[in-house]
Amino acid sequence: MSENELLTLLTLQHTPNLGDGTIKKFINIFGSAEEVLRQKKSTLLKIDGVGEHKLSAFGKEEYYAFAKAELQYIHDNNIQYATYTDPHYPQKLKHCIDGPILLFSRGNIDWNNPRIISIVGTRKITTYGTAFLEKLIADIAPLNPLIISGFAYGVDITAHKACVEHGVQNVGVLAHGLNQIYPKVHSKYTKAVEANGGFVTDFWSSDSFVHTNFLQRNRIIAGLSEATIVIESAAKGGSLVTAEFANGYNRDVFAVPGRADDKQSLGCNNLIKQQKAHLMTSAADLLYILNWKIDEAAPKVIQKQLFVELTEEEKIIWRFLNENGKEQLDIIALNCKLPTFKIASLLLQMEMKGVIRALPGKQFELV
Repeated sequence: MSENELLTLLTLQHTPNLGDGTIKKFINIFGSAEEVLRQKKSTLLKIDGVGEHKLSAFGKEEYYAFAKAELQYIHDNNIQYATYTDPHYPQKLKHCIDGPILLFSRGNIDWNNPRIISIVGTRKITTYGTAFLEKLIADIAPLNPLIISGFAYGVDITAHKACVEHGVQNVGVLAHGLNQIYPKVHSKYTKAVEANGGFVTDFWSSDSFVHTNFLQRNRIIAGLSEATIVIESAAKGGSLVTAEFANGYNRDVFAVPGRADDKQSLGCNNLIKQQKAHLMTSAADLLYILNWKIDEAAPKVIQKQLFVELTEEEKIIWRFLNENGKEQLDIIALNCKLPTFKIASLLLQMEMKGVIRALPGKQFELV
């Protein structure tokens, strides 16, 4: 791509009201961004679906000046970029009608990976969600997938950290330009992510960071991947918007179920109830639906073990429940002589191992 074509594409991208879909339509008709910008408004208005509102800012000199400044930033900071017609543009995103015409990135990302999934969820992740997510990443690590998330609080950063721990390539999709990181506290993880993955965005360095950016960002999270997994979500939230995008792109959606009275599971339970997502209880569900195969030479980490190893503290709890049947959390803590917060963590680990099950009223029993 010529320097002038890139500059013109930036100009069109930054022009208000046009939108990625309209710009793609123009380029498909006229052959290039430069040729589009040469057209008169009267010519563009003859195109189906194009009205005065879309062209209200078309051709204004100020947006060309903004584009020149952003192009200089790209060069000065070695920002990688891909247009929607480039071979190295993510293939799955090419199939999304509203996919960005320009995608900016930083790091070492392999978009040719055949196994790309997105992981999203609440910013208020619970211990249950954390344990499930960390185990999921550990279980699918032998498949060498590429994990997409939003680098935000909660589920997002938990997914990125787990990927770094297990050597899984991961990409953070940002709701702002590559000149900053939000939240700032997550800046300490950027180098580790870029070493085996990186960051992408369609926002400029000059764009203001506002919370409505997250909705625009979410379409990219859904569009990049073969499937989207919602770990935990309240009845309303950005992760549900991402799931809607994924459904709209005809991609698979998975949701991790939770207790009926758990606020952080209402969104996931509703997705399953409304048949907008596959129920997901383990990595095996993902492999089955997506028809992913583990190399026979790889460790068999997905299959549930018949005999589960328990820690000494977990054995104390197991023996108490074996002798007394189902009991409340406080009673278990009192009789096992362990702090309640410690017991809660141990019970969660045992639940994930398939040894116990949680019941209403904070009661637990052996499986």
